[in-house]
Amino acid sequence: MRFISHRDFARAFERALRRAGVPMAFSQGFSPHPKISYASAAPTGVASEAEYLELGLQSEVDPAELVKALDAVLSPGIDVLDGVVAAPGTTLADRIDASLWRIELPGVTRVDAESAVAAFLAAGTIEVERLMKQGMRKLDAREPVISMIISQVSEVDPAPCVIIELVVRHVTPSVRPDDVLSGLRVLAGLEPSEPPRAFRLAQGALTETGDIVDPLEADRTTIGGERGVETVSA
Repeated sequence: MRFISHRDFARAFERALRRAGVPMAFSQGFSPHPKISYASAAPTGVASEAEYLELGLQSEVDPAELVKALDAVLSPGIDVLDGVVAAPGTTLADRIDASLWRIELPGVTRVDAESAVAAFLAAGTIEVERLMKQGMRKLDAREPVISMIISQVSEVDPAPCVIIELVVRHVTPSVRPDDVLSGLRVLAGLEPSEPPRAFRLAQGALTETGDIVDPLEADRTTIGGERGVETVSA
């Protein structure tokens, strides 16, 4: 599922809404669209356990029943985990400003990883390039990274693997895991022997201590407003 694009995911989810009989609200105009708002969708090639979206509905629906109905018609690998009634006047965009990522680096040893992470965190600016619709664009891969730690190491021969976890603040343009990996390669020559694997573990509001707060937590007992649905694509 990590290799489907955001557009493909959106199309699959809209079909699931129709199959589940969800009473969606639609936009006005000549080409009405269901009111769905996605929050910081994961890039193609990245798995996620914390994707969020908002649904605008025409009538009240029990969140638990909505979750059950959608989960029954979605493709394997896309699972709806939770749904809440969002507080009026707030949006997911207001509550999500950072992500927690896990990156697996096959073929990288602890010594090389520790050296690269230390160099990355010590740098003031790390310039990388990414191909966008408008062409190549330079980004600072260092500034949005709040923390980076080595969370796990497997030294089993012949394929050692280091796992790093990092908290990245959401900025425009976004800095993605592959941008951070480009920074580690440019700065310290860190090059996994196989393609690295990235996973988003959490999204939410960033606290002063660097923790991430679940954006739906404040709505778990709220009544009224639109529905917020948390989905996972793994």
